[in-house]
Amino acid sequence: MKKTFLLPAITILLASCQSKQEYDATGIFEATTVTVSSETSGKILVLDIAEGDSVNIGQNVATIDTTLLVLQYKQLRSQQSSTEQSSPDIAAQAAALRTQIAHQQSECARISRLLTDGAATQKQSDDANAQLNVLRGQLSALLSTLGKNRGSISDNALALQYQKEQIEEQIAKSSIISPITGTVLLKYAEAGEFATPGRPLFKVADLNNIYLRSYFTASQLADIKIGQKVTVIADFGGNEQFEYPGKITWIAQESEFTPKSIQTNDSRANLVYAVKIAVKNDGRLKLGQYGGVRL
Repeated sequence: MKKTFLLPAITILLASCQSKQEYDATGIFEATTVTVSSETSGKILVLDIAEGDSVNIGQNVATIDTTLLVLQYKQLRSQQSSTEQSSPDIAAQAAALRTQIAHQQSECARISRLLTDGAATQKQSDDANAQLNVLRGQLSALLSTLGKNRGSISDNALALQYQKEQIEEQIAKSSIISPITGTVLLKYAEAGEFATPGRPLFKVADLNNIYLRSYFTASQLADIKIGQKVTVIADFGGNEQFEYPGKITWIAQESEFTPKSIQTNDSRANLVYAVKIAVKNDGRLKLGQYGGVRL
């Protein structure tokens, strides 16, 4: 009777061991997720998404109030226009001196002719040339001053232009765009709440293309390589399993301790290497679901 009782038990135990050995490694299905945060401050006017909704890359899913930013932009535009109009007209302001210089040059030439004819003295010639040099010095100083003023005004106008561009960028960032095509996993805010830079608004993930993060022992590394085709088995509980074609896309360069939720064929292996296996999701695979790998 004892032998008859033990045989079924042994059979069940062996079957259990074989089911555990059918996987070369196990892991959890994951996806690349993106947490979209606000990049500016203001009241959330629109956040027209719900958890589970599908969004497309570039889709405008939220809008933050830009009233204050628009007013700041208008103020800067007015300041820039006023600053540019205050720039001196160098040609106009130097015109009078240039006219005096031209007249003085003619006077110097006239006195020089008179000096040659003996009708003028050397002192008169020297005084005329000295006056010409004074006028030229005044023109040079005026041009230098006006040039510096114009340069300073141009720098101020350029600084205001940069501030305008910053405001324009903030206004553009007030429209929240989905960075990827995927599914909204979590929603952290609602319309009517106040957004601040860095505040998470929602989390989105591409659930069509997910991967199984599995763990292999050092002794198994010789049997795997990037680009290798493998079979991924998704476990839905009970005897319900589905197989998917997978492709190894990444192998960790450093080992780590085996996560508590992961089993390996060699229970003595404390250090394992994480491996990502890309899988095309048919809609049944869920994040956090357990799966196995068969090489």
